[in-house]
Amino acid sequence: MALMSQPGSSHCIHSETLQCKARHNGVNRMAHVMDAAKTKEIFFSTHPSCGSLKAVPSWSLDCGEVGQRRGQRVIVAASPPTEDAVIATEPLTKEDLVGYLASGCKPKTQWRIGTEHEKFGFEIDTLRPMKYEQIADLLNGISERFDWEKVMEGDKIIGLKQGKQSISLEPGGQFELSGAPVETLHQTCAEVNSHLYQVKAVAEEMGIGFLGIGFQPKWKREEIPVMPKGRYEIMRNYMPKVGTLGLDMMFRTCTVQVNLDFHSEADMIRKFRAGLALQPIATALFANSPFTEGKPNGYLSMRSQIWTDTDNNRAGMLPFVFDDSFGFEQYVDYALDVPMYFVYRKKKYIDCTGLSFRDFMAGKLPCLPGEYPNLNDWENHLTTIFPEVRLKRYLEMRGADGGPWRRLCALPAFWVGILYDEVSLQNVLDITADWTPQERQMLRNKVPISGLKTPFRDGLLKHVAQEVVKLAKDGLERRGFKETGFLNEVTEVVNTGVTPAEKLLELYHGKWGQSVDPVFEELLY
Repeated sequence: MALMSQPGSSHCIHSETLQCKARHNGVNRMAHVMDAAKTKEIFFSTHPSCGSLKAVPSWSLDCGEVGQRRGQRVIVAASPPTEDAVIATEPLTKEDLVGYLASGCKPKTQWRIGTEHEKFGFEIDTLRPMKYEQIADLLNGISERFDWEKVMEGDKIIGLKQGKQSISLEPGGQFELSGAPVETLHQTCAEVNSHLYQVKAVAEEMGIGFLGIGFQPKWKREEIPVMPKGRYEIMRNYMPKVGTLGLDMMFRTCTVQVNLDFHSEADMIRKFRAGLALQPIATALFANSPFTEGKPNGYLSMRSQIWTDTDNNRAGMLPFVFDDSFGFEQYVDYALDVPMYFVYRKKKYIDCTGLSFRDFMAGKLPCLPGEYPNLNDWENHLTTIFPEVRLKRYLEMRGADGGPWRRLCALPAFWVGILYDEVSLQNVLDITADWTPQERQMLRNKVPISGLKTPFRDGLLKHVAQEVVKLAKDGLERRGFKETGFLNEVTEVVNTGVTPAEKLLELYHGKWGQSVDPVFEELLY
């Protein structure tokens, strides 16, 4: 989710942020960092709607004015745009990093919902993936017709921004909307519908369609185009060194995820634990990737299976989150030990793969000798960690396959109903309290294959999922926004025990005559 700083005074961490108690007084240390930043003409702003802390130069606080104007169009620099604005004159400490995470805390009145979804673009006549040149035409067309700002890397268009929404490209051209932080699921669904209308208005004229599925069903990896983004080149070279499926993750998967807030460290811990425990249920409910290169692949969620052998240093179920000592500091310790990918300097990505952020903090990074990281570097590093639930200044639920538009609102509905309602959250924590690390990992391993039919204790995962979906519905009802209808998609899945992937397989073996080509129409946006 693209969370942008808004205009405001420097050293603007609101008092409610300080409710979030970080160990070693990380927030207080953060305040000192910000005071020091004032002397360097750097402004930090926390906008109440998104809790976004960014370091930006004083001359570019109004994001609408960043970049070079061409007529009435604004072209903004490639993300991250502020790497040269923050010059670290003294080393960051672990307290700064803890304080960074803690600065995401906000009162319940300011909690928001941020939804991201990816989709595969394809040529309607040939079903082949969009080439970059077609994607560039599409992005330019959306920008011109619907007044989006262009995001460039060098002379290549790689995305769009409009307000707090952004459109970006995944490594194989997967088209991603990172939604604005909104208050209700009705706003989420309106945002998704508006986005799909705009994309289709331009794409259909180009003979382009978009497919809502979790894994590329037809084409080989070598047939997927490579996007001209520096960070992806570094990742593409590194992935084969740390797992066998990392390139498939990059080029052939699509997901939908939701990003949610917390009001304190204790609240973050409870939501993190509930999210991890239930992530296999979300994977099962939204399982939607049963095909590889034109045939069934033996999985209901191939996308989820791929993450088990992408890079286990930065993925997985994070058992330490359930330790009594867990908090912001422990997540920082974990993140410091996740090997780096890159550092962004002077509009270039510098390959630092496999190196330690701890060494970077000590000024001992071989690729940048004597240089220290800034908070932008830390923020970038956090985006290269891929567990089933990810902590930044909000929590990201990452276990679901991409799917058609009607499911894009169901995923945030599921998680909001559980995590934003105190009664439902506590009920989930009670249900999962005695689940062992081995059981949680077993579910993580087996759900991509057997979905809701995965055996669990004296029954099936389906039975737990039915209870959890009921809790999500109850939580949405207590919110009072009439949002329960968004759960209809998953209610049908838990009632029948049949995942979306199993429905696709039934069509493949029946009506489709063992061809995957009809899936491009079945799941067309």
